[in-house]
Amino acid sequence: MSFERAKQYLTEQGLADRIIVPEHSSATVAEAAEALGCEPGMIAKTLSFLQGDQPVLILVEGMARIDNKKYRHHFGCKAKMIPAEQVEGLVGHDIGGVCPFGILPGVTVWLDESLKIHETVYPAAGSDHSAVRLSIEELEKCSKAAGWVDVCKSPEM
Repeated sequence: MSFERAKQYLTEQGLADRIIVPEHSSATVAEAAEALGCEPGMIAKTLSFLQGDQPVLILVEGMARIDNKKYRHHFGCKAKMIPAEQVEGLVGHDIGGVCPFGILPGVTVWLDESLKIHETVYPAAGSDHSAVRLSIEELEKCSKAAGWVDVCKSPEM
């Protein structure tokens, strides 16, 4: 169901032809990079946080990690991941397919500056066997992000 919701959203944005459904799982960065034949850093992983009771998604470069000091400085609170069993109910997509497309109302989306080192990225498309190929500009537009943040450590090389 969440793949269909993401697909419908991407169709409305004119990007359905960019959806990729690989044969193998794309649930983790490593699996997605292998399934898509790209560098792990090109995977735009979507991290889900709770700020109070507000769900927040942050898309980051595949190899990036949250920097707790930067997160606290930007958002004014500690980085608290949504417990796995609550992600689908709060966001609209389950672990492995979390993306900013076709999410539940009230979920805020941010894009991390770490993504800007790539011209093309591959966020999930609602399931653990999906991705969508987007330029950074297309991701910015279709994710309806609240803006750009710098809350990650530098990617490990």
